[in-house]
Formats: sequence, C-alpha cells, structure tokens
Amino acid sequence: MNSPHSAKYIWQQPGWPALRYDLATLAPELGAARRAQGSVLGRAEAIGLEQLASITNAIWVDEVIATAAIEGEALNLDAVRSSVARKLGLGEGGPVARNVDGLVDVMHDAGSAFADRLDADRLCRWHSALFPGGTSGIRRIEVGRYRSFSDPMQIISGRPGKEVIHYEAPPSARVAAEMDAFIDWFNSSATAGEDGLIRAALAHLWFETIHPFEDGNGRIGRAIVDLALAQDLGAATRLYSMSRQLRENRRAYYDALNQAQSGALDVTGWVAWFAHQFAEACEKSGQIIQAALAKQRFWAQHAGVPLNERQRKAIQKLLDVGDSGFQGGLSAEKYGAITGASKATATRDLTALAEHGLLFVSGQGRSTRYALKRD
Repeated sequence: MNSPHSAKYIWQQPGWPALRYDLATLAPELGAARRAQGSVLGRAEAIGLEQLASITNAIWVDEVIATAAIEGEALNLDAVRSSVARKLGLGEGGPVARNVDGLVDVMHDAGSAFADRLDADRLCRWHSALFPGGTSGIRRIEVGRYRSFSDPMQIISGRPGKEVIHYEAPPSARVAAEMDAFIDWFNSSATAGEDGLIRAALAHLWFETIHPFEDGNGRIGRAIVDLALAQDLGAATRLYSMSRQLRENRRAYYDALNQAQSGALDVTGWVAWFAHQFAEACEKSGQIIQAALAKQRFWAQHAGVPLNERQRKAIQKLLDVGDSGFQGGLSAEKYGAITGASKATATRDLTALAEHGLLFVSGQGRSTRYALKRD
C-alpha cells in the first residue's frame, strides 16, 4: 500500500476515494456562489417565458460550443444552433452533424432527466453519443464502454520527444471497480444533504481522476456537473454556463484539476475554486438577462413608434452589440451596410429615428453619427 509520502496522485493515497473538505473555509465562496445563483434566478423570473426561452437557447448553444472547445474541438456554429433548436422544439431545419447532435443529446439528458439514477449504462450511452462513428478524429477508440487497454492512461502535452506527463489515471483493470464506487456515491449523495455545489465539484474531480473512457472524459465530466447542478436546483435549467466559464479560464481549470489530482484527499482548494467559477458563471448570465430586460424596456417604451423593417433591424443591431459595437459610431454608410438601404434612404431613416426619440445625433455632414437614446 502506498504511504501518503510515496503517493504521486490522489487515487494512490491511503483512504482514496474518501475526499474531504473544510466547510468553514469554503463558507465565503459558497455564500457568494449562492447569492449569485439567487440573483440570476430572480432576474429570470422577471423576464417572461418567451424572452427567457431565447436566452436559454443562446446559453445552451454557447455551452455546447464551449465544452467541445475546452478539448480543442471546434464545432460548426450553425450545426449547434440547429441541433439545440430541434432539441428545444423550436425548429427542424438547419445543418445536421451526428457528433453535434450526440453532444446536445448528452447535455439535454444530463440537464433534464436529473431525477434518473446515474449508472454505467447511462454513462456508456453518453459516450456512444459523443462518438457516433466509433472514432476520435481518424483514430478508432473503444466506444460505449470503459477503457480496457493495458497502456497507462496519461494526460500529456508537448511535442513528440519532449512530452510532459501532467497526470496518470488508475490502470484500466481498476476502472470498473472505481466507477462502481463513484456511481454508488453519486446516487446516494443526491439525498444525503450535502451542499449541491460541493457535490458537483467533488463529482467532477472524482470522475476526471478515474478517467474511465479512452476519450471524451472532459465532456462527460462536465455533463455530470450539469446533472449534479440540476439535481441541486430540482429543475432543468440552462441559465448558467459552467463550460463557458471553464473555457474562458481553461489554463486555470486544468491547473486546478491537476493540483487536486496530485495532492492529498483534502480538496478544499479545488471546491473553493469550483464554487468561485460557478459564481462567475451566474454573474455573466445575470448580465445577459439584464441586457435582455433593457432591450425589453426599450421596445416597450417605443411600442407606438411606426418603424419600417430596416429601422427595426438597425435598432435591434444596436441593442445587441451596443453603441461601442460600431467603431466611430453608427453612420448612414454603416446603416446602409446593415439594411441594404441607399445612402439617401439611410439618412431619411436615421433622421426619422432621431425625431421619434430612439436615437440622438452628434456631428454634422459626413461626420454625423447616431447612438441609442436610453433613459
């Protein structure tokens, strides 16, 4: 048996997998995370179902793109949008990509079927959905089952001959037993009264430490986070994008995982880092909802103003990207580029928008610029 001093990785520690943490140390981060979560849920209640569906759709698209991008996979944005729309019942058209549909299916199952127990079959079906052709790139891999190869399962970076081994997972012969222990804990802990954020953090670390599949462990590990967070809330929601947050902090994410996997069984540091990322994800979602509410108020305020389709399109563009999205301000030329209007028509449209109080004007002649008039 390994001693604490000879163990290189957390799974080699005596007592593994009894992960522990200091609740008093975590209290500030957990409190901040719960406040951020409460704020975004409160804002969501105020926005209305139609607008909320649009926001949820956009967040989910971003989440799908992000969880793949963390692993270096660039998905087709149109394929992701159409796949998410189909899953939400918002449309049937658009390009179809089996790997994209598979990833969306996994994330949908994790977020919506949160009352279902986790088991090996469910995880293996998730894995099969990620690799519908049985390959990762052009390399054939074991799909829909735990890894069985005898070579070490290592996380490696660097050029050939100068590789750096960041982590080595338990050997394949141990995977089934390790996963049985993980799944038993995951299901029993759902009703054991443990804080849901702590449970999500522990679940992600524990799963990634076992690394049970030949490929796709990161995406499935983040789907397990989605499942744990949905169970914590007791509802299916896409209001916060953890994968987007982790992608934006990809290096820190890998560093935090690596540090926890190479340390002792006390994983307080990892849980605190995870809770902070969750709070940041909620804050960013709150900003998205706040912007949507501002758009809603703007349109309500000007509901009686007669607008043609060109004007409506340009105003919506300004609301989406903000005045700063137009370097040097919105001009007649840029209005024409957005709407296809001639310069004369653009000038008439913009003048009318200013007269109706939707825009304010600065400059003169060719230097005339327009911006949204907000109260």
